[in-house]
Amino acid sequence: MVGRETQPPEAAAEPPRQAKRLVILGVTGSIGRSCARVIGESPGRFAVSAVAAGRDGAALAAAARALGAGFAAVADPQGYADLKAGLAGSGIEPAAGPEAVIEAALKPADLVVSGIVGAAGLSPTYAAVSAGRAVALANKETLVCAGDAVMAAARQAGARLLPMDSEHNAIFQAVGGRDLATIVRMTITASGGPFREWSAERIAAATRAEALAHPNWAMGPKVTIDSATMMNKGLELIEAHHLFDTPADRLAVVVHPQSIVHGLIAFADGSVIAGLASHDMRTPIAHCLGYPERIPSGVAAPDLAELAKLTFEPVDLARFPAMALATRALAEGGGAPTALNGANEVAVAAFLDGRIGFATIARLVEQTLAAMAGAGEIGAPTTVAEALAIHHIARDRAVGLLA
Repeated sequence: MVGRETQPPEAAAEPPRQAKRLVILGVTGSIGRSCARVIGESPGRFAVSAVAAGRDGAALAAAARALGAGFAAVADPQGYADLKAGLAGSGIEPAAGPEAVIEAALKPADLVVSGIVGAAGLSPTYAAVSAGRAVALANKETLVCAGDAVMAAARQAGARLLPMDSEHNAIFQAVGGRDLATIVRMTITASGGPFREWSAERIAAATRAEALAHPNWAMGPKVTIDSATMMNKGLELIEAHHLFDTPADRLAVVVHPQSIVHGLIAFADGSVIAGLASHDMRTPIAHCLGYPERIPSGVAAPDLAELAKLTFEPVDLARFPAMALATRALAEGGGAPTALNGANEVAVAAFLDGRIGFATIARLVEQTLAAMAGAGEIGAPTTVAEALAIHHIARDRAVGLLA
């Protein structure tokens, strides 16, 4: 009673905050699971309107129930039976098919999390952007495949894109409200993956288990293999080019094994601003979910004294030819990044299935790009439909080369 009697009127409890409405695309993947953990750190702050996943209907149903979603869509119709069974009696509406995922992306929301891996995330993300939704982008392939079209749609609809990848999120925070024209270089960091110190010969013979053993990050298999080949850094450069409207010659990558510095911006006067955080995706996720406010992520800030040292190295493109292919595609522009991504998806899947060796991933991508260029199949896509057409051609070419 004493506390109540002495409390000044202005310190009375604030009215309840209206929950921020979320749609989470890719809710059963690593990004979606981390989103759920961040949401759990702030009870009552968020309300999930809809969730979507690729093919695991049972896991999607469990996630939808846990998050209190009103709508759940599985892209693969074969997962619908498990989804429907898992949602029985919950009042959550189930749906299936690519169109259902787009429907999920368009449910009423203050923020749509784009966490579907690969080009499968392009259409629902584009739909959300075109509808003027704010989108937290963790799907780099959206901008790799159709960056010009997506960014044009965002400008036309007034949609805000919040970068959720740790590297782009660090740059976004470092840039703040500064004029992008004053920045002379943007640098994203790479851990170097599991093969940072391996010889080219040893890398070529790497096994599936070795390639999936990332030293710092816990990610899905596709992203983890892209990290091992360093293709992911090339894709991230392409994404940064579109996100920050920055030419290729002002973008760079540096290897940073500790994964504490995620991105840096340099100015003409020699000043550099860096974004630091622990290597846990909950930090950039919390930044995006709470933006423009700061909310708990459940992750502690890095203790620099305990770390003792942070080191940086140049990228060895001879040992990691996949990144060289990506930087070349960025320089060429047009449909080259789109074709690169399609071929890479097929190559990584073939490696994970044991059909090709690790060294063949980059080789298959290069052969696919050469075949498409020779056939005049790499035009500059001006729409998402054109980008998807190039992407499908690249996948078909790559599959044909595998045969």
